[in-house]
Amino acid sequence: MKFIQQAYKGDNEWTAYLVTMMLLIFGWQIIGIIPLTLVAYLYAGDLETLMMAASSNFMDLGINANLYLLLVITTFLFGLLFLFLGIKFIHKRKIVTLITSREKVDWERFFYAFSVWAIVGLFMVTIGYFMAPEDYVWNFKPIPFFTLLLISFLFLPIQTSMEELLFRGYLMQGFGTWFKNSFVALILTSAIFGLLHGLNPEVEKLGWFIMIYYIGTGLVLGILTLMDEGTELALGFHAANNIVAAVLVTAKWTVFQTDALLVDISEPSIDWEMFVPVFILYPLILLLFSNKYGWTNWKEKLFGRVFKPIEFKEEEFIA
Repeated sequence: MKFIQQAYKGDNEWTAYLVTMMLLIFGWQIIGIIPLTLVAYLYAGDLETLMMAASSNFMDLGINANLYLLLVITTFLFGLLFLFLGIKFIHKRKIVTLITSREKVDWERFFYAFSVWAIVGLFMVTIGYFMAPEDYVWNFKPIPFFTLLLISFLFLPIQTSMEELLFRGYLMQGFGTWFKNSFVALILTSAIFGLLHGLNPEVEKLGWFIMIYYIGTGLVLGILTLMDEGTELALGFHAANNIVAAVLVTAKWTVFQTDALLVDISEPSIDWEMFVPVFILYPLILLLFSNKYGWTNWKEKLFGRVFKPIEFKEEEFIA
């Protein structure tokens, strides 16, 4: 419970959460979207065309795919910065308490999770390609691709980190301390994470059945966070997932339309690739990480009560 209990190190009143969420939304959806809107207006040429594009996709205006990806990441950057401001000046606690229960961020955990899931992602794409090569078109263009590679590795983790620190960090701690139960926090953050992805174009193409994948992913990321007492594994896992998706395969109906190596031209459908991660790979990942990091006491960490520590010593809570 040490990770959820980090919330008690600062102002944990509901008003602090309300103000911080308003601040985050202001930075993410108002300040952060200004650069994208300005560039879109330059491409549109007039307000009417801009508004028409806004109702569908700004990329329809002809914005360069790499530039568009960078501008979208910028919105998440502002969201993350405003979340940090809320933690530091409204909740009045250290930013590290949002990330981990350890004294400092364990980057070894981040890179280990990143490496494992990147290898799995590469393996899955390779299998998909050889099983149905007719569904893919080779799309390698040196300058756009290597630009995408640079943007993906340097900046895409900003987007994934903002999502992880919001859901598995801020909201996990908030719900956990409000409801005094880690399992309620796990379910709520996973459900909200999945439902917010309902805005992605994939849902329109594949239907709400794809929520099994989104909510299932939220669950495994939440379990990683609760069992490991920090978000490092979830941060690495999510970064690898999105980088592989952006760099290796793209499609006209996905949220990431990039200059990837392959273009999926198949008709969108719910297939094995949606269910294998949730029901086979995710349990195996949990088993792998559990063995590596010696996780114990699953019942208490996933279903236990969350209590306010009576005192703490050297950053370690004791009842």
